[in-house]
Amino acid sequence: MKKIQKLVGEEEKLRMPIAQGLPWTTDEPKCLIKPPVKKNTIPIDLKLHSDIRAMERARFAHRVAEKGRLIKQYKMERERQKKLEEEEEIKRLRKELIPKAQLMPYFDRPFVPRRSEKQPTVPREPKFCIPRHKTIKCCRMSCNDMSGPSQLQHLPSSIEKAEALYKNRILQ
Repeated sequence: MKKIQKLVGEEEKLRMPIAQGLPWTTDEPKCLIKPPVKKNTIPIDLKLHSDIRAMERARFAHRVAEKGRLIKQYKMERERQKKLEEEEEIKRLRKELIPKAQLMPYFDRPFVPRRSEKQPTVPREPKFCIPRHKTIKCCRMSCNDMSGPSQLQHLPSSIEKAEALYKNRILQ
């Protein structure tokens, strides 16, 4: 046990460093020369980007406000001008609406209408058949049935009947 304690004690001594003093000198210590005293520093004016930006923004805001004020003034002037024009128009219309006597027409030269020089329109005969693309499928069969050889004989008589109806309508 004594050996163990002895070993532990030695290890502790090795762990703790021994402070060794500086060697004794016979030289006198050197007096250090004091450095010369510097002048007090004068701070320079800093120009921060945020300050510059704030000034530009203030100028811009002032210009925008000025422009808005001019636009507002222009609109008011335009409205005032429009109102004056409307009042003048109303005054002019009121003057025109005053009833005045109409001039008597001249009866010494009676109006005689002249005959038109245009050619009269030539009437066209009506078309009684319906185009194929406009007919319904069920009607196509009936139209095809009618256009057979037996129905072609009745076609001139139907045209004559249509002409007779047309003439009767014109006479009435």
